Amino acid sequence: MHTREEQLTAIDRLLTIMDELRVKCPWDAKQTFESLRNLTVEEVYELADSIDQQDNEELKKELGDVLMHIVFYAKIGSEQSLFDIKTIADAVSDKLIYRHPHIYGDVQVEDEEEVKANWEKLKLKEGNKSVLGGVPKGLPALIKAYRIQDKASGVGFDWDNKEDVWAKFKEEIEEFKVEEVKDDKELMEEEFGDMLFSLINYARFVKLDPEKALARANNKFINRFQGVEQMAVQAGKSIADLSVEEMNEYWDKVKLASK
Repeated sequence: MHTREEQLTAIDRLLTIMDELRVKCPWDAKQTFESLRNLTVEEVYELADSIDQQDNEELKKELGDVLMHIVFYAKIGSEQSLFDIKTIADAVSDKLIYRHPHIYGDVQVEDEEEVKANWEKLKLKEGNKSVLGGVPKGLPALIKAYRIQDKASGVGFDWDNKEDVWAKFKEEIEEFKVEEVKDDKELMEEEFGDMLFSLINYARFVKLDPEKALARANNKFINRFQGVEQMAVQAGKSIADLSVEEMNEYWDKVKLASK
């Protein structure tokens, strides 16, 4: 791999290119924090896709795109005398040193759980009013539920064991069924949400990433469904022309072939 000097030279090159683009390129010159926001979100999702697909070459490209956005924000901040790449790097470095007293201080920890607990306590000392305050409001609901539970656990608010979590999940299913019989859509929605929240909590207890698990299930369904579509075409039909029995037959064949 490259030396520290070579890496710093590459970052300097990127900073120079951004300086030039802000002056010479009409599109780059027009961008603002607000105009870049949605593009940045898209880049992060593309980064996540490359990780899910375990495509390291694509991962390298997507990390470059995310890094470019960080440099872009730093450049705009510099132009407005708000911050630049140095103040950004210094701020995160200072935060990392402060929140790792077991590395840069004399605090002793036994495991990663103690590290997480100390992290949340230090955040509160920094002025955060709530342990959950750092969970972005715009996160997808599934990821947000996991992060909420994880942060609450970091300060000791958690179940004792996975069996209790599973019992809670089954309890939420029964509560949902009660409202389903009444056909109360508002309460059904509330109970369904509780059911999902409990299931995500169970995934956390058994060390599974529910977002990754659902993404995997989505991709599996897409691949199998597209396999059914291909079989329909091979039979000279459209999938819309297939009977339910034919669809199920094709589905079983695709499922068997994929194992």
